[in-house]
Amino acid sequence: MLKELSIENLAVIEKASITFGDKLNVFTGETGAGKSILIGGINAILGGRVTKDIVRFGAQKAVITGLFDDLPDSVLQKLSDYGFSCEDEVMLQREITAEGKSTARINGRATTVLVLREIACELIGIHGQHDNRLIMSNDYQREILDEYAKNSELLNEYQTAFKEFSSLSRKIKELNQKNENDTERAELLRERIEELDSLNFSQNEEELINQKLDELRNAEFLSDRLYTAFNAMTGDDETKGACSLVSDTINSLNPLCELKPELGGIVDRLSDLLGEMEDLRSEIAIRLPDDSADTASEILRCEERLSDVLRLKRKYRADLPEILKRAEQWRAELYELDNADDISETLAEQKHFAAEKVKQLAAQLTESRKNAAKQLVESISRELAFLDMPDIRITFDIQAGKVTLSGMDDVEILLSVNKGEELKPLGKIASGGELSRIMLAVKNVLADADRVNTMIFDEIDTGISGRAAAKVGIKLHETARKRQILCVTHLAQIAAAADTQLLIKKTSDESRTYTAVTTLDFEGRKREIARIISGDENDEISLKNAEMLLKRETAVI
Repeated sequence: MLKELSIENLAVIEKASITFGDKLNVFTGETGAGKSILIGGINAILGGRVTKDIVRFGAQKAVITGLFDDLPDSVLQKLSDYGFSCEDEVMLQREITAEGKSTARINGRATTVLVLREIACELIGIHGQHDNRLIMSNDYQREILDEYAKNSELLNEYQTAFKEFSSLSRKIKELNQKNENDTERAELLRERIEELDSLNFSQNEEELINQKLDELRNAEFLSDRLYTAFNAMTGDDETKGACSLVSDTINSLNPLCELKPELGGIVDRLSDLLGEMEDLRSEIAIRLPDDSADTASEILRCEERLSDVLRLKRKYRADLPEILKRAEQWRAELYELDNADDISETLAEQKHFAAEKVKQLAAQLTESRKNAAKQLVESISRELAFLDMPDIRITFDIQAGKVTLSGMDDVEILLSVNKGEELKPLGKIASGGELSRIMLAVKNVLADADRVNTMIFDEIDTGISGRAAAKVGIKLHETARKRQILCVTHLAQIAAAADTQLLIKKTSDESRTYTAVTTLDFEGRKREIARIISGDENDEISLKNAEMLLKRETAVI
């Protein structure tokens, strides 16, 4: 869960350090005080998109740091996989410069935003007002069912099978789209392949030919120098070579070793030297040119081969390695043209088996979703009854549809808010307040399936008030028994339900605007809730109402 959050130069927040409780943390404050900025800062350390506009005017950079503890095993495993060592705490950090450059760090070590996002997605889940619109999406409604049914492994297996089926279908379609020009195309490919096979070029053929030509064109110079070096080592009829001279030196010193024992060391060294020189002479001998070689003919042969390379490069407008790479593609294409019927039959058979597997797995998904829907509806209905929606009827309508990457089910939530009304699509009849409560109910029911230890609700109070707001506050507090909750609200009833209440307050001097975050004590909470009730934190009636609300919520909870 999120233990601490530190912010520097983020919009109107110059500097703030916030310590969170492990249950229900509620942010309150005037409209425009900076609550959305605070949520934006948390989103930044989760790997969300950021721009230079969030950097406080005049500052070089904004820095947001979050310290998390009580880490799930899955997060510890991912951190280990990426080479980060930690026990039960991890620090996520994001820096954004005034020029718009962004840097991500985990435990002080630079990393990519992608890795930061992958780690953070299992630490915090953010639910904002856009999620109320999201729940109206049929795809999202299906995802709710899959999450509740814990279908991730089955869905992954199905999607792998579906992709295999799609790939086979595409190959068959491409094969069937071949026309009467196949014969001409096959002949063209055959000519190209035969030409390349006859030349038998290697990937680095051009480089090897040029090296060989350099050697051949310098053959006379090389030959003269090598023979001179060899003769200097070996000698001839008139002159002794270096090896003979060293041998003579050894023979001259040997008889003196008894008279001068110290000469024995010199003789040993000369003997080692002679051995090395004889090895070197052999190395030079290996490289002596063959007197019988026809250098001119060899040069001509290499030039002709180089000419073939250059001709192919002009013909195909590519270098030799690329041409040889294309040749492998031509071979594969020619094989398909020559064996189209056999390949088509094999692919059709493979597609049949793939289709059967897709149908089987899709049917398993459908059954799992239908079973989950019955239990999920009961659980959501209980939650909504508590949230002051006792007459609601809700169901997941699952109909057979087209086979897609997500299965063959069209899923739609149908809703009846009042007694006697028929079930209709959720998006057509639910108000903003009803959507907020439905989303809270869904999130609460899915809490056990969700591994995230911290959830953020950004203005979940949209469209609700009175008794419904009080019920939402109680439900948030109840959810916070299992996980940490951070909630932004404008309602007194929800603020009163908090375990920890944080005030976001904006002030200004003659030149700048500042936002501070303060953890409120009981008296502070009373004044802030009074302000929410009436707009005046010093109003006596509002203060009494706030105190009563705080005591009542504490007693109920």
